[in-house]
Formats: sequence, C-alpha cells, structure tokens
Amino acid sequence: MVLDKQGYDELVMYLTQNLALFEKPGEVKPGAPTVMELIEDVIAENVIRICEQHSELNTEQRSLIVREVDGIVYDLQEVLSSVTEQRVTVEQHEFIEEFAGLVKNMFDSAV
Repeated sequence: MVLDKQGYDELVMYLTQNLALFEKPGEVKPGAPTVMELIEDVIAENVIRICEQHSELNTEQRSLIVREVDGIVYDLQEVLSSVTEQRVTVEQHEFIEEFAGLVKNMFDSAV
C-alpha cells in the first residue's frame, strides 16, 4: 500500500536527515514518555483516525494498514534503536508528531 512507494522512501530520508535531533540533549518535560512509547502512541492514534475517516475500508484493508504501520514502527525502532528507551525531548516530540502526520497523509492518499 505505502511501504513500496517512493513517498515512503522519501519519508525515511526525512527521518535520516533529522537524526541529529535524537543525538543531542534537549529539554525533557517531567513525565515525558520514552521515544518508543511516544512513537507507538502517536502512530496508533493516527491509525485510528485513518480507519475512522475512511469508514468504507473493509477488514482486509484495515488489516493491511495495520501490517504496514507495524513495518513502519519496526523501521523506526531499528533506526532509533540507540535512543528508544530515552525520555523524549520537546524537539523530538514535535518531530515524532510531524512524522506520524506524514505517515497518516501517505495512507490517506493511498486510500
């Protein structure tokens, strides 16, 4: 659906261009989740939005979206493996929110 498209390759490139955000210290708000917790939460929220906004999707299509999103989360986990357990900084939080929005846009376009 999206993993084999050029847009996903560009999204991965965007992530790699912004890896410096995950390599430098920054402001961590009290109670901030880990990088991986935030990724999982934000991506899950966007999957729910996709399914709600596209009520015409059948079970098979929804399952395909979930499988592909799992692949995206796996890729993120691989690229960010050295920082997934660190508390997310304000800058990282903003980037993850933006990245998840771009993932949602790719699925919206594919549907």
